[in-house]
Amino acid sequence: MTSPNTSLTDWLERSGMSNKELAQRVRATAKVWGQPHIQTDGTAVRRWVAGLRPRTPVPDILADVFSAHFGFRVTTYDLGLGLGLGDSSGAGRSLAYHRSFPATVETVADLGRADVDRRNFLAVAPFAAVAAIGPSRDWLLNTLDQQAKSGPRVRLEDVTAVRNMFGEFQRMDVLQGGGSGRLILAEYMNQHVYPLLRRTHSEDVRHALCEAAAEQTYLLGWMAYDNGEHGIAQRYLVQSLRLAEESGNAALGAHVLAGMADQATLLGNPAEGRRLAQAGRAGLGRNTSHACLADLWALEARALAKLGEASEAARAVVRSETAFSRVRADDEAEWAVFIDSAYLHGEHANTFGDLGDADAAEKHARLSIDHARRQRRARRGAMSQAALAVSHLQRGDLEAGHAAGLRTLSLSRQVRSSRCIEAVRDLRRRLRPFGDHRLVADFTERSRGLVGAA
Repeated sequence: MTSPNTSLTDWLERSGMSNKELAQRVRATAKVWGQPHIQTDGTAVRRWVAGLRPRTPVPDILADVFSAHFGFRVTTYDLGLGLGLGDSSGAGRSLAYHRSFPATVETVADLGRADVDRRNFLAVAPFAAVAAIGPSRDWLLNTLDQQAKSGPRVRLEDVTAVRNMFGEFQRMDVLQGGGSGRLILAEYMNQHVYPLLRRTHSEDVRHALCEAAAEQTYLLGWMAYDNGEHGIAQRYLVQSLRLAEESGNAALGAHVLAGMADQATLLGNPAEGRRLAQAGRAGLGRNTSHACLADLWALEARALAKLGEASEAARAVVRSETAFSRVRADDEAEWAVFIDSAYLHGEHANTFGDLGDADAAEKHARLSIDHARRQRRARRGAMSQAALAVSHLQRGDLEAGHAAGLRTLSLSRQVRSSRCIEAVRDLRRRLRPFGDHRLVADFTERSRGLVGAA
């Protein structure tokens, strides 16, 4: 037996709409969403008010109708139509790559709201290994079909404000780790960015807003990824990819695919990581972002190393370095700032470490460490110190490995990053073959607090 939906009743009364009028607006909006088969009537509205939950995507369409009426964001949760706390279908919906732009806006906005509210169904949402196949294919096909657009960048006041905030949050992530400020960014997106997407704009303005929103949504996903929240991260990245397509910015979409490739490889699916990196390169086009191209090659190299393809991995590293040599900072977007020597040499160090080439790994790790130290980037420094420690341990140099491991610990404590903690865990595993040596016991003891807190 269902209970009356008092939330929907309240919003309906506030709007002043009759059941029949609401039904008419639902039908009209459904057509915009590409769902002309939805033929709601006043009787259906009465049933919803009585407690019957409408079928998907009607709850999202209702949220769209009320949001348009009031001029501010109204979610399915506000209407009493949000998914139950244990319902995993909400998490699945946010993995969908919607062809309808309004559906995309509603999905990413609900994802942000559920994230901030710490909804249980989202917190336990798993990473889906094959979920990127459809989105990456659709993005690539649609991007290749698009014609490059010329003309000056749109610099609206509200878009500029969003971009300024992006720079601040990106610096926070780089310097302090993904666990710092992510929920603050999510709240900012819910209150100030996603509502902008629902307004009516000229085509150029809409593209600019979608581009800014895609950048921020990607950053949300990346921060969740760095904080070890992989299910949430994957969902933000999928929606960011769709927004990037809507913006017409192929380089930004390729950048999102790079993040998806990195995550797939990290979570034990390097074949998928390689495919995503290749899709990003295919859609990137020539001379659009050498930094992004360098990143995609670096991530493909890491995937190839995990797959045991040593010669192909080494060639991918060379191609990454060649692309990076062509980077001109003034020609790159702000999101590409972090794709620098500290980052790329760190990735190459891990690639060669996975291949067992300790000399090459040490060379790249030291270059990364030097750049990270000058920039005071503790997270990158910690991860590259860990790569350096691995290169020493692969040679059997326990003393040097222990020293680099302690530097890894020191830097990891300065940030909130699950990747740094995982690097420490990896060092603990690599020290086990050295038995009960005093340096092994020392590192294990010193790292216990950091690993235990995680």
